[in-house]
Amino acid sequence: MKRKFSDRANWRRILRRSYTCLAMDADEFRGLVTFYRIHELREPLWKEYNGRRLCLADRGYLWMQHFPRGEHFVVTTMFDDKNRVVQWYIDICKTQGLTDQQVPWFDDLYLDVVVLPTGEVFLLDEDELEEAVSQGTVTNKDAALARKTAGRLLSTIRNGRFRYFTLSLKHRKALAQNGELSES
Repeated sequence: MKRKFSDRANWRRILRRSYTCLAMDADEFRGLVTFYRIHELREPLWKEYNGRRLCLADRGYLWMQHFPRGEHFVVTTMFDDKNRVVQWYIDICKTQGLTDQQVPWFDDLYLDVVVLPTGEVFLLDEDELEEAVSQGTVTNKDAALARKTAGRLLSTIRNGRFRYFTLSLKHRKALAQNGELSES
């Protein structure tokens, strides 16, 4: 199981970035929200889904992560340089926490759900989860938690009740209006 940090301090692709973490405690969302703005990078990051190539990281892109309190997932909304959503990437995790420097982290359980603005939904890395179980790096209990969480998320998404689609847009817009999202 890999521990992943929201500040991506060791991401070699990125040459210059800005990073902010805010705690939110409202009826609509309780947890942490991070903002990772890419200013300069070695080369863009591309990913292919169903034969369609998408740029996920480039100059001016913003990655916003929601760490909902008490949940076993983290939602990363990737915005392009025109503030359009490129994708929602949902990591299934065992636990979440904070470093001594107040940087959120999560222990990744391999399964991921990707949702594109077109409505296409993908469940990724089932093979990686099975391999981790067979190698003993993930327990059967944790694998069951990952599958159950992914199933619940997929159902919520398909039923049109996944609130992070609208929350991500709302939070990005509100923080930009308040001048809390650095563009440079």
